[in-house]
Order: sequence, then C-alpha cells, then structure tokens
Amino acid sequence: MRQHRTFPRFRLLGSLLLVVAAGAAGLGAAPGGAAPGGAPPGGTAASAPRPLGDIVPAPASVRPGGDPYTLTPRTRIHVDDGAREARRVAAYLADVLRPSTGYALPVVDDDAGPGGIRLRLTGREAALGEEGYRLESGRRGVTLTARTPAGLFHGVQTLRQQLPASIEEDTRRRGPWQVAGGTITDTPRYGYRGAMLDVSRHFFTVGQVKRYIDQMALYKINKLHLHLSDDQGWRIAIDSWPRLATHGGSTQVGGGPGGYYTKAQYKDIVAYAASRHLEVVPEIDMPGHTNAALASYAELNCDGVAPPLYTGTEVGFSSLCVAKEITYDFVDDVVREIAALTPGRYLHIGGDEAHSTSHEDYVAFMDRAQATVATYGKTVIGWHQLTGANPARGALVQYWGLDRTSDAEKARVARAAQNGTRLILSPADRLYLDMKYTKDTPIGLSWAGYVEVRRSYDWDPGAYLPGVPDSAVAGVEAPLWTETVSSSAHIDLMAFPRLLGAAELGWSPAASHDWEAYRLRLAGQGPRMEALGIDFHRSPQVPWRTA
Repeated sequence: MRQHRTFPRFRLLGSLLLVVAAGAAGLGAAPGGAAPGGAPPGGTAASAPRPLGDIVPAPASVRPGGDPYTLTPRTRIHVDDGAREARRVAAYLADVLRPSTGYALPVVDDDAGPGGIRLRLTGREAALGEEGYRLESGRRGVTLTARTPAGLFHGVQTLRQQLPASIEEDTRRRGPWQVAGGTITDTPRYGYRGAMLDVSRHFFTVGQVKRYIDQMALYKINKLHLHLSDDQGWRIAIDSWPRLATHGGSTQVGGGPGGYYTKAQYKDIVAYAASRHLEVVPEIDMPGHTNAALASYAELNCDGVAPPLYTGTEVGFSSLCVAKEITYDFVDDVVREIAALTPGRYLHIGGDEAHSTSHEDYVAFMDRAQATVATYGKTVIGWHQLTGANPARGALVQYWGLDRTSDAEKARVARAAQNGTRLILSPADRLYLDMKYTKDTPIGLSWAGYVEVRRSYDWDPGAYLPGVPDSAVAGVEAPLWTETVSSSAHIDLMAFPRLLGAAELGWSPAASHDWEAYRLRLAGQGPRMEALGIDFHRSPQVPWRTA
C-alpha cells in the first residue's frame, strides 16, 4: 500500500486559513462539445482543460464558453486593498498551487491589476448566501466572488478541481495549467454537510484527524462530528473528572493503548477545522454507550461498583444511573467544559441504543441533559431515538435507520419533523462508511447490508423519509464507525469514494442528481485522490481514470 503524505499544502498559513470545499455544478454543455471528463474534438485529454463544472460536488449552475485561462510564471493573485480575509484565502490558494507549478504566484493588494486570479469579497451578492460563490474564467484571468470567506474558500476548491489532478502533487510537474472558460454560480442545497469520525472504538491522533479534515474540505463538507465517548474509550480530558481520560481512555477495541485529547489538542483540532470552514460537533454519548465513564467512576453506577474497561464491540449493555443526582453533576461538568472549548453551535448527546435504560428513565434523563446543553449556549443534536422522548425546541435529530426500519419508527421521526424538529439524514444502509462495499471488503461491518458506491449515492435526502418534507431536512452526514477501522489507510479505504457522494448529496441541487453523470465525474477524481495519497476503493461501478 502506498505511503500517505500529510497534505502539507493544507497547513495553516500564519493564523487561521479559510476553508474550502469544492463548489460544484450541474453539468451543462462542456466547452468545445466535450463530454464531461473528455477532450474537445481535435484535442487530447492531457492538454485540454477540464470541462467547466466537471467536478464533485456538481455546481448549481454552469455556463461554459470562451477561451480558457492559463496560469503562467507571471500570474499574480489579486485581492482588494485591505481585504484581510480575502488575503488569507489567497495565501491558501497560492500555497496549493506553488509546489506543482513552480510559480511564485505573489498575492497582491490591488483592485485594478491586469489579469491573473482575483478574489473578491462583497456584501452586494445576496443571492450567493453564506457559502456560495461565483467563478468567472476567460483568457485574461479568473475571478472568484463571494459574500463570505467560507464562500470564497469553497470557490477556491472549485478552481482547484478545474485544474489538472497533478496540481495536487508536492513536486514540480509539467502543465499546462488551464481553467476552462465560462461562469459557475454555486450555492449549497443544505447548510449541514457532515462527516463523523468515531475516535472512541479506535483512537486517532490529532494528525490523523487533521488529515481527514483536509480531505473533507476539498469536497465542501462543513461539519466534523467527533464521537468522543463510548463503551470502549473516553477521548477528551475533563478537568473535574480526570479519570475519564486517564482511565476511561486507556484502551480501545481489541485492547490497544487507546489515548485521549488534552484540552489544548482538542482546541487545536477545532482551530484547524475552522481554518477550513468546518465546524466541530463534539459528541458525548449518553445515557447508554457509557462503560468507559462507568469504569472510571464507581459512583456513576447504580450499585456503586465500577465495571471493568471494555474492549469488545457489543452495544446496549451500559447506562448512567438516572436516579442518582451525581449523574447530573457529571453531565453538567462535562457539557460545561466541552462547550467552553467548542465555538460551534452544536453539542451532540447521542441517545441511541440505550437498551439498559427504561423508557421512563430515558425520557427523564434526556429532558435534563438537553436543558443542560441549552444552559451552556449550545444546540442539541441527538440520534433519532431522541424522538421517543421530548426533543428540545431547536434540537436536530440524526436519523440512522435503514430502508427496513419499521414504519412505526419512521412515522415517529416524521411526526417530530412535522412538529418542527429538523433532521440530519445518515441512513446506515446508505451513508455509514464502515459498511463493507461487498462481502470481499477486508474490513468493515455488514449488519446494515453491503453499501457499494451507487447505493451510497443514488437516493434523495429530500424525499427519503415518508411524511418528512425537504424543508425539514437540515442536511446529511456520513458517519465512520471504527470497530474495524484503526489507521488512516483504513479511513481512506472505507470513506473514499463514498464520502464524495455524501458531499454531493448535501451540496448539489436535487435536479442534478444522476448516477450515470456522477460516476463519470467521480471517475475523474481518481487521479486527484491518487495525487493526494488517498488509497481509495476502486469500485467496479466506476470507470476509473488513472494518473
């Protein structure tokens, strides 16, 4: 298996860089009559610019036309004088482009310089919203326009994907470095586009998490859900309950050494994600999935006896003691300390598979836990079992059911949506990245079935659950549980290329969703992922191209 580099071009430049996730478009006619991913008549795939909009996720609007723009040793990156946030994005872009082109690409503060690449932030483009952008390309240059730094960063990701895949290399490569002519105008379908990494079953270092953040950002994912606690491990230092990390974090599935993040390390992850415009959503699962906490503090158990640490993979056997007041002191302390470290809006309290908690106790516990989250200024997210209790006003519910989930359970979730609770969709038989592709996948699980690339992509979040209107869907999230995933190479195999489909489901207009068109655009991402050192699953459903 090839070695995976650590994405040096994604590093922070000075302070926080601004994030980018590729803005993508419904494919219009390709310039020169080319099919998406192909070469124009009379040209070659090696020399022709990538057809405008031949990226992932697909952009909302693509209007090809005109001559391409070619980067040269004289290219400069322009920002408006004094536009500090635009300059940060420009510095990020230059850092991406310099190693492979060998060009200096100076970032200059002027609004009247000739040609080159121009990055503009303006409050006058209301239609672009909080994350949209416009890319205009022609012979004299490329202009990216957005209302916000996040939108500008997403536009940079689109510009990056319009260049040849070798732009991702760390060493100088031969061009030409061309961007097809025309205009992309792009805004996301959903505001919540997430990926979850379970660091509890197997622990992942700060560097490994940052690597995954870089990969997510390229495809415009804007939420990183960190599953920080479970039966097998507690992964965040809590000053008021120190044994949670030192004892509860001391192992993992299979009995490995485990690990945990200090508060400084967690803040580093949060800042790194923010530099790529990803918001970290921390999860402390409760009242079930709590054996690591119960093993750390005997007083959290109803019988006052701490169980041993757990290194297996069964679920549903643990529960906080709902009747004890110390349980709520524990919840308050944990939520308070994590909320203070997390500038984002959300805090996830789990709530699934609480099989050892009675329904009455579950409802009582979730009522108090949700109130605690609100006390510290955060919005609750819970797994969809929360709809069996009383979802707080404004809470988000994350649905992980299957096509075969009972009609009664789906109806309960639909009623909550009809009453104002918005949903994040993560159906396990579509978006769980730990599910095997086929029976021959060397790692992964199959309790939700086999999930090949087409099955993962080929569904509509806005019409997925009966009785749930598209307006009730906040977005989508692709969880990666790690019972069998223990390395960055494993993340690459299981997340890619399915994470790209999740990104497109969250960003692109429903009208652009078409498997046959998507598989061709996805095939074009093969050389890019190879250049980035991502050892992805070569699904036979996709006509992969190679570098």
